[in-house]
Amino acid sequence: MWHENILGTIGDTPLVKVNRLAKQVPCTVLAKLEFFNPGGSVKDRIGIAMVEAAEKDGKLKPGGTIIEGTSGNTGAGLAFAAIAKGYKCIFTTTDKQSHEKMSVLRALGGEVIVCPTAVAPDDPRSYYQVARRLEKEIPNSFYINQYDNPANASAHYLTSGPEIWEQTDKKVTHYFAGAGTGGTISGTSKYLKEQNPDVKIIGVDPFGSVYYKYWHTREFDQKEIYPYITEGVGEDILAGNMDFDLVDDYVRVDDKESMLMTRRLSEEEGMFVGGSCGMVMAGALQWLSDHASELKPTDVAVVLLPDGGFRYLGKIFNDEWMRENGFLERVPEASAAQVLSRREKAGTLITVSPDDSVEQASAVMAQHGISQVPVLDGEEMVGSISESFVLSLLLQSPEAKARLVTDVMSDPFPMVDASATIGELASLLRGDCGAILVRNDRDGTMQVLTQTDLIGALTDR
Repeated sequence: MWHENILGTIGDTPLVKVNRLAKQVPCTVLAKLEFFNPGGSVKDRIGIAMVEAAEKDGKLKPGGTIIEGTSGNTGAGLAFAAIAKGYKCIFTTTDKQSHEKMSVLRALGGEVIVCPTAVAPDDPRSYYQVARRLEKEIPNSFYINQYDNPANASAHYLTSGPEIWEQTDKKVTHYFAGAGTGGTISGTSKYLKEQNPDVKIIGVDPFGSVYYKYWHTREFDQKEIYPYITEGVGEDILAGNMDFDLVDDYVRVDDKESMLMTRRLSEEEGMFVGGSCGMVMAGALQWLSDHASELKPTDVAVVLLPDGGFRYLGKIFNDEWMRENGFLERVPEASAAQVLSRREKAGTLITVSPDDSVEQASAVMAQHGISQVPVLDGEEMVGSISESFVLSLLLQSPEAKARLVTDVMSDPFPMVDASATIGELASLLRGDCGAILVRNDRDGTMQVLTQTDLIGALTDR
């Protein structure tokens, strides 16, 4: 059996048990892994649904252009539908989204317009308003508007909800999901509650989004809106697809907890997912722990994980990005003194004289088991010589062993203080430089630090 096009592979994503992370939770916890969709996210489900709804309503005509504001994943879902049906795509997005997401949209033939994140939704520069303007300017185009498009929630009512119900043998008792457009949580929850009104729906929101407070108070509080890093979830508007009456509780999770849980899902469960997935899982596990006394061993909690990790390699799975944003502690850089302290014993600095022969210098290196040595003229470092250079010299001319070191030596090794950091050492040891002289701050003595010393220190960290 085969599919007529890529759209046939959307849906029927697996449920996988969460083991290590949920070992303290007194019920079964299952993750709905939406990265198994062809576009790598839950949004593949709504892409084709919204396009077909627009075709049916006569809003999208042959050869037309699909326009949408997206954090990236909905754009990919729409792009797959456009490829299969012969449409063009223009996507507006924000500058906080990962480069990988933008690259995916371009790879699928879409045009990407990047808009600022830190502007109000009604600002002409916002990605919402730019999409609306483009629809007016471009003939035969249609702004999909996933936020208010009823085909969004309907897609999940027709697919995500029934899948979860059947995959759990109709035993699901709790459903956890984040919300941006509101379609995923609302459509799925509507179906599940129709099957069993006792299924509890718990929304998970990032700090900086209005949904959490709005659910608890029904107050739209502008003061709740501030920038956050977790992508594709939460909102600074009330999306038309978001049905708060279907939700039984709402919790929220900060960026750091979301990012760290994302990494834990990968490392401890083998679930290579994105940041909003970490947010939902963190919120779910916390809620389940807080309500442990109410849970039964037969309860089944499903946590929807919207997308995969490949779109976040430059962010969540990049240690330096994580440190820059305060999500990982910066590892104090070791000093040159600490690198050298790994040696069993320091010993004295071995040198040769510029008046020694190449043969004598080679014998010194062999005697002390070193591969490079500084050349000392009195108290002045005037050059250096290495085993590899001597070998090259002798291969060209065996008589070169009689030549004086002063005639063949290379530049002196760079010299640093014992407090120099690994980063500084690494910058000096790149390229042809194989060693550095490290000067003791207290007594002025020196030691040679090599690339091998630095590699050893880095691999021990």
